[in-house]
Amino acid sequence: MNFNIRGENIEVTPALRNYSEKKVKKLERYFDGTPNSDVYINLKVFNNEQLVEVTIPMPGLLLRAEESHDDMYAAIDLVVEKLERQIRKHKTKVNRKFRQGGTIKFAFANGNGSAAPATTTTLLEEEEDEDEFQVVRNKRFDLKPMDTQEAILQMDMLGHNFFVFSHAETGETNVVYKRKDGKYGLIAPEIE
Repeated sequence: MNFNIRGENIEVTPALRNYSEKKVKKLERYFDGTPNSDVYINLKVFNNEQLVEVTIPMPGLLLRAEESHDDMYAAIDLVVEKLERQIRKHKTKVNRKFRQGGTIKFAFANGNGSAAPATTTTLLEEEEDEDEFQVVRNKRFDLKPMDTQEAILQMDMLGHNFFVFSHAETGETNVVYKRKDGKYGLIAPEIE
């Protein structure tokens, strides 16, 4: 793993750098061999809030998590725990697909470093995974053509954190969302 650690409103001390690398390197135990990917760690401080973002782009999988806490070291611990949960959830899905007749190469290893057989997923993990993805409500609506500014106004009027709309200029389905920092984001399909 190649680490790229940046700090915003904070100096990345050698102690912080070593702690971050040591904690994130623990994730290597979930992979068959050491993954050859970049790890992006952003350490941010806003007011009294310490925020840690970790992004690990890999072939076929993007691991990303962020956590905030009063203590930077605690925030690093929390973000690593969140990444471990993501990896375990992905491993459960991969194993389930394999048991259902698909053929895949093992992307993960079990805790002791050997390849995990497809039947090692426990019943408890399967129940947790099924509960997490239970759809409890379906909603249908018309996508009205509008520009991004109008979509943001509609979202704010409804009091939602996101709004799906048809972009008036491109005709593509887009999503605007409110970020944690109070600003807005736009998700649009990549046009080839």
